[in-house]
Amino acid sequence: MAATRLTSQELTDFAQRLRSEREELTDQLTTIEDQTFATTQSDLSGDVGIDDESADAGTATFEREKELSIEQNVRDLIGKIERALKRIEAGTFGICEICGKPIEKARLKALPYADLCIKDAQAQSRR
Repeated sequence: MAATRLTSQELTDFAQRLRSEREELTDQLTTIEDQTFATTQSDLSGDVGIDDESADAGTATFEREKELSIEQNVRDLIGKIERALKRIEAGTFGICEICGKPIEKARLKALPYADLCIKDAQAQSRR
């Protein structure tokens, strides 16, 4: 698919979509944080009582690590969305940050926060 510059309407649509995704992710992050604060300290640390089995401690630790991973992923996505919105404001959205060529529209539709064209993203992932 040919990479072409984005129209004003396309930029507006991407900005709206990014803001909507940011709002959804912010809500998810708030929910995750609320659940974390509702968890007791012993649950957070994986400490168990004398009657608890070690498998319960392992499960609690695994669940906490999973929650922390999800929280970090949500924060990372929010950061990528923020940077994409700044690129829209700066007039550089849809331009590869490595080669300076337009990013394919299909890629932007799939990942509106993409900052690299497919070729450069693939090259960077191999490093």
